Amino acid sequence: MIGVLATLTADLSRARRTRQDSEHNTRRQLYADYLAALARTRNSLRLAARSARTSPEERARKAIEAFKEGNAYELRYQVALIAPAPVIEASTTAFRALRDLRDLVEEGALHTDHSYLDLRDRWEEHFAELRTAMRDSLDGPP
Repeated sequence: MIGVLATLTADLSRARRTRQDSEHNTRRQLYADYLAALARTRNSLRLAARSARTSPEERARKAIEAFKEGNAYELRYQVALIAPAPVIEASTTAFRALRDLRDLVEEGALHTDHSYLDLRDRWEEHFAELRTAMRDSLDGPP
């Protein structure tokens, strides 16, 4: 009886550890994918804002396309499903800052405009905070 209980306890412990490892790896991969999507979107917005010779309408189209092609919306909702509250809050803040930057480019702002530079700096701060929250989430207890 003692041997059966010891084996059962060891099996349950191993199963729990395996599940925790799997959840950790899933979160780590999702975080990496989401950060990459945000960075990709940001880079596309940067390119649109640097297109001074391009018409404002074309820059606006590029800004809108950056969000469609970046895949950040979809991944943001996945993060909201599995991440702890501090990551979700940082994710929302960073996403909104990036969306504000998109709106500004869509309105015709160029990369040299003061308003663009201010929003870019705000985005970079929030993006750094998101990375820190994600890192803390991965380093903390499961």
